[in-house]
Amino acid sequence: MLTELRIADLGVIGEASIELGPGFTVVTGETGAGKTMIVSGLALLAGAKAAPSLVRTGAQRALIEGRWLLNDTDAEAVAELGAEIDDGEVLVSRHLAASRSRLSLGGAQVPLGVGAELVGEWITIHGQSEQLRLGSAERQLQVLDRFAGDALAAELVDYRTDFVDRKRLLAELHELTTESHERARELDLLRFGLAEIATVDPQPGEDIALAIEANRLQAVDDLRQAVAIAAAALAGDDDDFTGAGDALTLTAAARKALEAVTDRDPELAPIADELAGASAALADVASSLSSYLAGLDADPLRLEWIAGRRAELAHLTRKYGASVDEVLTWAEQSARRATLLDSGDARVEQLQSQVAELDERLAASAGRIRTLREAAATELASRVAAELRALAMPKARLIFELKPVELGPNGTDQANLLFSANPGSVPGPLGKVASGGELSRVRLALEVVLAGETTGETFVFDEVDAGVGGAVALEIGRRLARLSKTSQVIVVTHLAQVAAFADRHVQVSKADDGSVTTSGVRIVDGEDRLAVLAQMMGGLDSSESALAHARELWASARS
Repeated sequence: MLTELRIADLGVIGEASIELGPGFTVVTGETGAGKTMIVSGLALLAGAKAAPSLVRTGAQRALIEGRWLLNDTDAEAVAELGAEIDDGEVLVSRHLAASRSRLSLGGAQVPLGVGAELVGEWITIHGQSEQLRLGSAERQLQVLDRFAGDALAAELVDYRTDFVDRKRLLAELHELTTESHERARELDLLRFGLAEIATVDPQPGEDIALAIEANRLQAVDDLRQAVAIAAAALAGDDDDFTGAGDALTLTAAARKALEAVTDRDPELAPIADELAGASAALADVASSLSSYLAGLDADPLRLEWIAGRRAELAHLTRKYGASVDEVLTWAEQSARRATLLDSGDARVEQLQSQVAELDERLAASAGRIRTLREAAATELASRVAAELRALAMPKARLIFELKPVELGPNGTDQANLLFSANPGSVPGPLGKVASGGELSRVRLALEVVLAGETTGETFVFDEVDAGVGGAVALEIGRRLARLSKTSQVIVVTHLAQVAAFADRHVQVSKADDGSVTTSGVRIVDGEDRLAVLAQMMGGLDSSESALAHARELWASARS
């Protein structure tokens, strides 16, 4: 429910703030005062296109703000967009400037399409644009489905689930059947690559291990010389006649020298022990060097084999990965892809079977949907006709014609809303044969009938009483009041017979300083409201007879 509307610099309205509530709110004012700007402001909050000409003359930008009281479901949807909610209410803002416009929910700027879809669920505006929408087959089917209620809604949920599944399967089937040549070429390439890799049979990390081994074999002479020098330095060499001594001999000599005097100074004992440990460590290193040196042999044949093997691996890494491990990863992934491509024919048969099964289910579901729609169409047309009789259209007929169409997201039906105002005329498309006034009353009759199906919405009617007056206007006011029992209703009107039924009366008045026209908005009540009603009926608002007439109308509306 819309609880407050604020407009700044929109059209002729400089600054206006209206507190709204449940029930029936009427907006009145003389021609050109800016009543339609209130409807335009609400439409902008619901995502309507913004024209720079809507910004008030002399202003840089326009601002429209609406505060909505949300139910739990809508509050959750708004919160997911990052909007701030205060006591269950969210502030919707639309900013208009010469070059751009933006929409925000609860302080969070959102794409216009997202905001329009969300706010559009809260408010329905019946204006000239809605006349065009009601003339479309899509909108007419939505109206019929809304009236059909929960049974149809549940059937449509199941139907659309199957429809989406069918669409997905058909897309996969199309890819498999229309791209068979591409699949065959890809499969050949994959098989060739897998065969190459299988022939070489690389092992994980093999390229790195072979590179290390090749480096060792290629440097065997340098390695032997370096290890021999290191071994001689540690453990001595029979060919060494320099007399410099090796590390093991010198360390042992140092240990013995200290052990000979430890009885004289006990502090030298730990040092002697450390030298004993060093001697043992040096002996181990010397032994390791000797073992390495003993196994370090040149192997030209092994080196030649390694070179050939590395060439084979390099051939694979040039084509399938930067390393052998990457080549093996490619082979694993490609094997899975080849299996999938190779099973394409079986998959095609499986998909065709699944699509055929879904076709049967969708056909059966579409049949049930049509049955529900046909029953709803008959009942809805009957109820709307009764409402139209009360709106001075006693011979009017409204027919929801259902035509078969190809399978689609809404079933296999197309709705055509046919209308005739007189018994002698052949029913034709509503949007083409109904006048503006007739179309306005058809819209009102539909909403009154549909009011029992939904609650809590906000309906805005702009000039719903165009072209009528007298008793018909009273009936329009009475039906708007009935609609307001379950939904919030905001109506722009110039007829006192309609305005008298409202729970709240907003008057828009204009002032002209000779160069700029400015409109003001205020809520009228009590005697002020009676005066406004008297003025709307063409009388003088201060005359006793006009006021008496207004009181009589007011009393009639209240009863």
